[in-house]
Amino acid sequence: MSFNGNGSRRRVVVTGLGAVTALGKNLELTWTGMMNGECGVEPITHFDTTDFPCTVAAAVKDFDPLDYLDKRDARRMSPFLHFAVGAAQQAIQDAGLDLSQEDPTRMGVEIGSGIGGSDVVEEQRMILQEKGVRKVNPATVPALLVSMPACFVAITNNFRGPVNASVSACATGVAGIGEGMRRIVWGDADVMLVGGTDAAITPLVIGAFGRLTALSNRSATPKKAITPFDASRDGTVIGEGAGVLVLESLEHAQARGAKILAEVKGYSLTSDAYHISSPREDGSGAIRAMSNALKDSGLKADQITYLAAHGTGTPINDPLETQAIKATFGEAAYDLAISSIKSMIGHTLGAAGALSAVATIKGMQEGYIPPTINLETPDPDCDLDYVPNEPRRAEIKAAMVNGFGFGGQNASVVLKSWEN
Repeated sequence: MSFNGNGSRRRVVVTGLGAVTALGKNLELTWTGMMNGECGVEPITHFDTTDFPCTVAAAVKDFDPLDYLDKRDARRMSPFLHFAVGAAQQAIQDAGLDLSQEDPTRMGVEIGSGIGGSDVVEEQRMILQEKGVRKVNPATVPALLVSMPACFVAITNNFRGPVNASVSACATGVAGIGEGMRRIVWGDADVMLVGGTDAAITPLVIGAFGRLTALSNRSATPKKAITPFDASRDGTVIGEGAGVLVLESLEHAQARGAKILAEVKGYSLTSDAYHISSPREDGSGAIRAMSNALKDSGLKADQITYLAAHGTGTPINDPLETQAIKATFGEAAYDLAISSIKSMIGHTLGAAGALSAVATIKGMQEGYIPPTINLETPDPDCDLDYVPNEPRRAEIKAAMVNGFGFGGQNASVVLKSWEN
C-alpha cells in the first residue's frame, strides 16, 4: 500500500465522467433524460423476437462509433467496445487530461464487461455453420474478448500502466471502480480509467435470460416493463451502454489543477458462495459488502445520504437488497434516499454499477437524486425511500453504490462529495 508523507492512505478522487446509455449517447443527454424521468426501453427490432418471453430492451440509439474510432477499427470491433471507447474519451475530455503532459507508465485502465462480445460469438458461429471456417472473420477473437475494451482504450490513449478487466457479472462496474482505486492506493498508477461496458441485446442472451424467467413479461407496455421495488414487478429488462470514470491520486489531480468531482472513500467485494444465479436468502453477502465498504471508507452509516441500489426489478432481488440495507444501516436506513436508474436505462449488466456511480457523482454536482420511475404500488417488503418517479432536489454529501451479480458476487463502493 502506498502512503502519503504523513503516513495516511493515498486519497483517490474522481475528475472525469463519461456515459453511453439508452437515454443518450453521452452523459449530458443521459442526465437530462433521467431528470425528465424518461425510459429508454423499446421493442427489439434488429432480430425476430417471435416466441421470445420478452421482446423489449433498452438499446443505445444515435451512437456513431466513428466519432471515436477510425472506420477499420469500428468495423472489426463489437459494440460493447465501441461504447467503452466512447465513454472513456468523454471522461478524459471531462477531466481535462492533457495526455501529452502525462507519464503513460503511470496511467492505467480497469474496464470490465459482464458478457463481452456475445453478438460476435452468435454471428460467427452461424457463419461457421453455414459457410465454413474460411468465412470466419479473423478479427473474431479480439472482437469478443472481455479484456479488449480496457486494452483498446489503453492502446488508443497510450496508457502503459496496469490494464485489466474485472469480471464480476453484474457487479463488474462497481468492482472496476474499486479495483482501480486500489491500483492508485497501492502506488501502481496515478491515473486510472475505470468502469464497465456491455452490449448484449442478442437473440441468445435475451432468449436465455427469458428462459431463466429473469425478464419482465410486460412487453406490451415497454416504458412500464421494469419497475424496481414496485409490488407489481415481474422481472428486469436488458439494457446496453458504458460508464467510465477518471480516477486520480489527490496529489496528481491537485498538481495539474484538475476540477475534483468526488472522492472514492471505500470499497468491498464479497461472495455468497451459495448459488449460480440466486442470492443467499439472508442477504449476508450483500450486508458484508456494504458494511466492509463503510468500514474501509471511515464513514458511519448515518453519514451516507444516498444509496444507488442494484434494484433490478426482479421479485427476489429487490426485497433482499432492502433487507440487506436495513441490516447494514439500521435505523439510518429509513433516512436514506435510495433509487434505481435501471428503471430508466434497463439493466446494463457489466456497465450497471459504473453508470450508477456516474449518475451519483453527477447528482452530487447538480444537487439532484435521480428517480426510480414506474414505482406506483408500494411493496410492504420494500418499505424504504426509493425516490419514486420524480428527481429530488438534495445535497448528496456521501453515497454508496451497490452491484450484485450471478455467482453470488457483491460489490459496494462509497463516494463522498469533494472537500479539501
